[in-house]
Amino acid sequence: MPTATPDNTPTPPEPKERLVTTEHRVSVGKKTLEYSATCGTVALRDYTPIVEPKDGSRKPDKATATLFFVAYTLKTVKKGTPRPITFSFNGGPGSSSVWLHLGLLGPQRVVADEMGKAPAPPYGLVDNEHTLLTESDLVFIDPVGTGHSRMAEGEKAAEFHEYQRDLDAVGEFIRLYLTRYGRWGSEKFLIGESYGTTRAAGLSLHLQEKHDIFLNGVMLVSLAIDMQTLSFDHANELPYALFLPTYAATAWYHRALAPELQKKPLASVVAEAEAFALGDYSVALMQGSRLGSAAREKVAALVARYSGLSTDYVLKADLRPNDQRYFKELLRSRSLVVGRLDTRFTSQDRDDVGEHAEADALFSNVLGAYATGINRLLKDTLKFDSDAPYVVHAPIWDKWTWKDFANKYVNVGASLRRAMQANPHMRVYVASGYYDLGTPHAAGDYTLNHLGLRESARHNIQVSYFEAGHMMYIHQPSLVRMAKELRAFVKGKA
Repeated sequence: MPTATPDNTPTPPEPKERLVTTEHRVSVGKKTLEYSATCGTVALRDYTPIVEPKDGSRKPDKATATLFFVAYTLKTVKKGTPRPITFSFNGGPGSSSVWLHLGLLGPQRVVADEMGKAPAPPYGLVDNEHTLLTESDLVFIDPVGTGHSRMAEGEKAAEFHEYQRDLDAVGEFIRLYLTRYGRWGSEKFLIGESYGTTRAAGLSLHLQEKHDIFLNGVMLVSLAIDMQTLSFDHANELPYALFLPTYAATAWYHRALAPELQKKPLASVVAEAEAFALGDYSVALMQGSRLGSAAREKVAALVARYSGLSTDYVLKADLRPNDQRYFKELLRSRSLVVGRLDTRFTSQDRDDVGEHAEADALFSNVLGAYATGINRLLKDTLKFDSDAPYVVHAPIWDKWTWKDFANKYVNVGASLRRAMQANPHMRVYVASGYYDLGTPHAAGDYTLNHLGLRESARHNIQVSYFEAGHMMYIHQPSLVRMAKELRAFVKGKA
C-alpha cells in the first residue's frame, strides 16, 4: 500500500513490471523458425545521483515509467554464437512500434493486397515470410505514452514528451534489456521510421556517450533528421525544391503529366525533376522578388510541367505550391485528394474547393488493420491480457518539446555524423519512397549530403529507393526487396 511523507501526503505506489513469455514457430520458405516471444512492461528508474530529500519523498532509483516491449528470440542458435539484436521503433512522435512490427520485421504481418490496400474489417494476420528474425532477434519498443507504456503516477508528461528525455528513456531501456538478457555480446542494430529516424540518429550518439554502447548499424526508414527540409515556413525555400521530385512522381503515377513525360520510366522523370529542382528552380527561389517576369514565367512553366499543376496555379502560388495545396489541387478536376504519406492513395473530401485535405488516405487505409492486428496478436498469440487500451498513435506531436533546438530548426544530423566518426564500423541503411510527401526522398538525400561526413565515412551509407510511399513495405514488390536488403545489411553483406 502507498506510504506517506511526514506531512501525510501519500507517496504514489511503485509501478509493477509484468512479463509474459510464449513459444512459437513460423515458416519462412522451406525453413521453420522456432522462437520465444516475450512481451510486457519494465520499469524505468531514475538513476541520476541526487541529494536525498530530508522528508524521504524521492529516492534516487525511483521508477518514473513502465515501458512496453515485444521481443522475439530465435531458439535454435549455435552455442557461443550470440545472434545480432535489432531494436525497432516508429515515429510520430506519438506512434507505437506497430507499423514496423506488423508491416515489415515481425513474424506476423497485416494482410493487404499487392498495392498495400487493407481488406474490409475485421482484417487479418499472416505468417511473415520476410521477417528479419531469420538474421536477427527483434525487440519492438513503444515509447512512453504509446502502446502500453505509461508514466508512473505523479510524473509529468513533459518529462517524457521531449527530444532528449525520449532518448534518455529509450536508451535506458536498451541498456537494461542488454543487461537483463545477456545481450552485450551481440551485434547491435537500430531501425526507426519517420520520427523514429530522428530518435535513431540521436540514439546512435546518446548510446555511445551515456552507456558506452557502440552500434553495428542503423536502419533509417523514411528519413526525417533535418526538419528545415520538411517545413514550409515563410522564407525557407528548401522544401519547395526538395518536394518537387515527389510531386513529379505523384503526377506520373496518376497520369497527370504531359504525354512525353508519361512515356518515360518513373526514375527518369524523377531524375529530370531533381535536376531542375536543384538547379534553375533553386536559383529562382533564392532570388525572391528580384526574379524578373520573363524568368518567372519560364520557371512557372517548368514547375507546372513536373508537378502536374497548371502554370497559372503555380504563378498564383508565387512559384511555391506547398504540400497541403498540392494534395487538393493535383486531382481537383477528378474530385480526388492525394494522400500525404503515400500519394498513390486518394480520398474524397466534402467538397473540392478547399486547400487542406480532411484526412490522409494512407493513414485511413492502414490504421484499422494495424490496430486490430496488434490487439489480436497481444491477446490471442502472445497471451498479454490487459483492459488498458493499446495506444497505436497518441496525439502528442503538438505537445512535444525541443529544448535543445530552441529558436532553430531541429537537425540531429550532427549526432549521426559524430557517432559514425567515432565508430567507423557503424553502417547506415536508408530507405526512401518515391511517393512519400511526408518525408520526400530528395529531402532525405539533401540531408545525407549535408551531414559533413569525411569521405572515409560516406561509404558506410547505403540508400535505396522504392516505388511506394512512407511505409514502402506495404507495397508487396517493395517489401520483398526491402526485406532482402535488410537481411543483407544485418549480415554485413550490403
